[in-house]
Amino acid sequence: MKIALKEISVRELAEGYQDNSEGGVTGYGGKLDIRPPYQREFIYKTKQRDAVIDTVMKGFPLNVMYWAVREGGGFEVIDGQQRTISLCQYLNGDFAFDMKYIHNLPADKREQILNYKLMVYLCEGSDSEKLSWFETINIAGEKLTKQELLNATYHGPFVSDAKRYFSKTGGPAYGLAGNYINGSAIRQDYLETAINWLSKGNVQVYMANHQHEQNANELWLYFQSVINWVKLTFIKYRKEMKGVNWGFLYNLYKDKQFDTAALEAEISALMEDEDVTDKKGVYDYVLTGNERSLNLRLFSDKIKRQTYEKQKGVCVKCGGKFTLAEMEADHITPWSKGGHTTAENCQMLCKDCNRRKSGV
Repeated sequence: MKIALKEISVRELAEGYQDNSEGGVTGYGGKLDIRPPYQREFIYKTKQRDAVIDTVMKGFPLNVMYWAVREGGGFEVIDGQQRTISLCQYLNGDFAFDMKYIHNLPADKREQILNYKLMVYLCEGSDSEKLSWFETINIAGEKLTKQELLNATYHGPFVSDAKRYFSKTGGPAYGLAGNYINGSAIRQDYLETAINWLSKGNVQVYMANHQHEQNANELWLYFQSVINWVKLTFIKYRKEMKGVNWGFLYNLYKDKQFDTAALEAEISALMEDEDVTDKKGVYDYVLTGNERSLNLRLFSDKIKRQTYEKQKGVCVKCGGKFTLAEMEADHITPWSKGGHTTAENCQMLCKDCNRRKSGV
């Protein structure tokens, strides 16, 4: 990793400053991506912004900033984004500080601000070196998410195009799947989710392999297929559908034909079952049959104690006598066969017998 310290004046920083909501924010004569198109549009609060201007006006040092050197030329702000935007906005006349805009200041004060020197580390290296370094410096201020760090490492046409679909509140992905996905579009949660589904968990590998592709069509088409499959397969929407690992289920079952009415009837019954404590897990269960997805209700300590006393500490399977701590509660009639987590359906087994019964 090569890191070089450079002094850059505020005047140089703000030269050619442009803020385009779709195209990002640029400065330094168009050579610096202050906020790349794929990054969230976080803006400092007034108090934070004013503190930057006050520091510069008083000639106090701002914290050092970090820029990544791009292979094709130019730079990208990795740390110091909001300080940079605050300075550029002030010089652009977008806000006043202490009730004065930049043009209201005496000429010598304006020159003092314009000539203020910023300390910037210019950093370049391999993708793995940059990612490791980005993670190391991402320790203060408004931290970048894991996906934003990957976006910065594997910047290029793929990420820029993917941002059009996945990185805007109110954008295409949000409109299509806002009720089905957790997180925030502008924090790159939608993008991370889509890549995670398509790559089967290998997000970084996928981004490295697709970094220089000219568009994100494959990802966007796949994402649409997942959500459309969900909407056609599960005909009634419930709030519990938000945050289910839909891509995982789609990858496994997209080619299987389902009786959607029967599927809905099973889901409805499970939603009403008081033993099912994880209603979100119902959607995984009706496809996979994995009862662990349901987080079934456990017998209470009171029921276990009552059953233990009733059995006088004797395991009903092997006939051995045990302490309460050496025994486990078991459903006489399994939940899968209609048994419920009630005192009438509880028996205490020693741990060995219970393991053998459950096959664990």
